[in-house]
Amino acid sequence: MAKITSHILDTSKGKPAEGVTILLFEGGNDEWNEIARSATNMDGRVPALTENLQALQPKIYKIRFETKDYFDKERIHTFYPYVEIIFEITADEHYHVPLLINPFGYSTYRGS
Repeated sequence: MAKITSHILDTSKGKPAEGVTILLFEGGNDEWNEIARSATNMDGRVPALTENLQALQPKIYKIRFETKDYFDKERIHTFYPYVEIIFEITADEHYHVPLLINPFGYSTYRGS
């Protein structure tokens, strides 16, 4: 069964970003349906984002990271209130979608 995991590293501190809400959507175009929601643990990880879901089908998905809430807790102004990453699942594999953030930038890649 395809599985999606994620983690967030705050590159301005060089530490994991704890307590960031992550929402997972399926769909595409202008129609998105939320299918999972979780928050990063003290290690900045969400190891079980899709744990309670049926088998994920090959299609387009979106992860939304609520970064403003995280930076507000840290009392740091951020330019990005949230980050959305859209990607496609094409096979029954593990998909790891990491996010590197700082108040004025972010980066992502397909992890392992």
